[in-house]
Amino acid sequence: MSEHAYAETARRHDIGRTLLVRWRRQYRNGELAGDASPLRFMPVILTPPDVPTEPPAPKPTPASPSVERAEITLLNGRRLSVAATIDPVALTRLVQALDPA
Repeated sequence: MSEHAYAETARRHDIGRTLLVRWRRQYRNGELAGDASPLRFMPVILTPPDVPTEPPAPKPTPASPSVERAEITLLNGRRLSVAATIDPVALTRLVQALDPA
C-alpha cells in the first residue's frame, strides 16, 4: 500500500495514518488478538424498540438530561461505558490507552 493510499484511507475514516500503518503491521504479525482466539466477526442483531400500547407515566425530571450509553468490552477483558454520542477520535484515544497494543 502506498503512502498516498494510507493517507487517503486514514482521512476517509478520520484516523491517523500512523495508526493505520500500525494496525496493518499488527494484523500481519498476528498481534491484534493478543492471547485470545483469532479475531472473528460476531453476529449482531438490531431490533426496533418495543412500542408501548399505553402512553408511559410521566417520569420525574432528572437534574441532568439522560444520555444513552454504549457498553464496550475490550480484548483484554476491560469494560468501557461511554456516552453514545462520544466523539470517535476521543473514543479511539481512550481505547488505545486502556487496551494498548
